[in-house]
Order: sequence, then structure tokens, then C-alpha cells
Amino acid sequence: MRKNLFKRLLSLATVPLVLAIAGCQTASLSVEDLGLTRISGQTSAHYPIHGIDISKYQGEIDWHTARRDGVEFVYIKATEGGDLLDSRFHENWRGARAAGIPHGAYHFFYWCRPGIEQARWFIKNVPQDALSLPPVLDVEWTPHSPTCTRRPERAEVIREMGAFMDALEKHYRVRPMIYSTVDMHRERLVGAFPGHKFWLRAVAAHPDEIYEDRQFHLWQYTATGTVAGIRGEVDRNAYAGTREDWHKWLATVSKR
Repeated sequence: MRKNLFKRLLSLATVPLVLAIAGCQTASLSVEDLGLTRISGQTSAHYPIHGIDISKYQGEIDWHTARRDGVEFVYIKATEGGDLLDSRFHENWRGARAAGIPHGAYHFFYWCRPGIEQARWFIKNVPQDALSLPPVLDVEWTPHSPTCTRRPERAEVIREMGAFMDALEKHYRVRPMIYSTVDMHRERLVGAFPGHKFWLRAVAAHPDEIYEDRQFHLWQYTATGTVAGIRGEVDRNAYAGTREDWHKWLATVSKR
């Protein structure tokens, strides 16, 4: 019902829309109550705030050049599982900070290790930085992993994700976001974690067209983007709201 309401509202191109970042409980709420000024449009170009996510595979980055080319935020791979640290994490963290780019860290979840162990590894390696964005838990299936191709049932997925995120929220004093792919969300996460913001991968269509019962905070719209200061391709992302919304969110994050 809530998704149908959104689609009807979205068709009113002259009316400012406000949608929830976290799931609301009923469709009776007015759009003004929902907390984020969504932009009427189905392409990434309609959104004013864009950023990137990176890992060691982007190599050495000229962060000041990237910022001048319109990179307004970056998520940096920090950890994976319970014992892997991205070899360029600290270099990238320092570089983004020196360039004044709002930055956050993400953890790639490993389905063969308890969530709490993975949380401890992340906390050990990721600093509490006043400029940083909320940490992100990246959950995907790993059919090509040489060590873990498990696909736990929904109850286990939610339990282990919850253990990870609860530990991070306590340590960093901010609620983590969740990154998900379409298949992972469809098979395990529909309706789960209504109080968390979601970062959704959707390279073939707008997230609202392919994710059930989920509004997005960040949208990863391509894996083949280009940015000055980075050699080769890089993931590009858009923030769901207006520039004013963005600055309000950054101010909220910095108060923790």
C-alpha cells in the first residue's frame, strides 16, 4: 500500500514530495511527516548530491581533484569478514579527510562468521572521525567466494546483521546504514530493519521500480562511472534528497 501511495504522489511533478528514510508504519501519514524531500525524477541526473564508493582496486586517488570534479561524499571499503582489512583503507581515509570530503567506511559481510566477531574487527580498524558518515554494512550473496557461499535463511541473516549493527551503533553512537543488492533484498530483507537507512544498488532502473517496500537514502546507479583523479571505473552514487536535506543530514551526523 505504501509503495502504491508513493507512485501516485510521484506523478504530481509540481508537488514537493517528502518520503521516509526509514519505513513508516501506515500509509495514512502525510508526505510532510515522512522526513525527506524526495526529488521527482527517475534518473540519477535529477539528484544534486553525488558521491563514490571505493576500495583498493581504484589505486592511488587524487582526492582534491576528485572533489573539484563533483565528488561530495565517499564510502571507503574498510573490512571484510573478521580478519581482512582493505590494504588502502587508511590511505584513502586520510586522503578523503585531507580533501574535506565527507567520508564513511563500509564492511563487506561474510556469511560464515558471527556478526559480532565481524563488528569487533571493524571497530578495531575504523576510527571515530568527526567528519565521517555513518558506517555501512554491505550485505550481498557471494556465489563466487572461494571460502563461503552460504545463503542463510532470513532469521539468521537478520540476527547476525542485527548483532553487527547493534555493536557499531553502540561504539560510534550513530545507526549504521545497510547496503543491499536487488537479489539479497528480495530474498531476505523485504520489510526488515525499518528503522535503518538503506543504500541500494540499482544499475538498470530507479530503485523505486525494483525494490519492494523500501525507500532509499543512497542509490548506487552505476559501477562504470568516471571521476577526475581516479584511474579507471568507479561506482557512482546519488543522495535521495535535496542539497538542503543533505546539509541537514550532515549536521545531524556531526552532532553524535
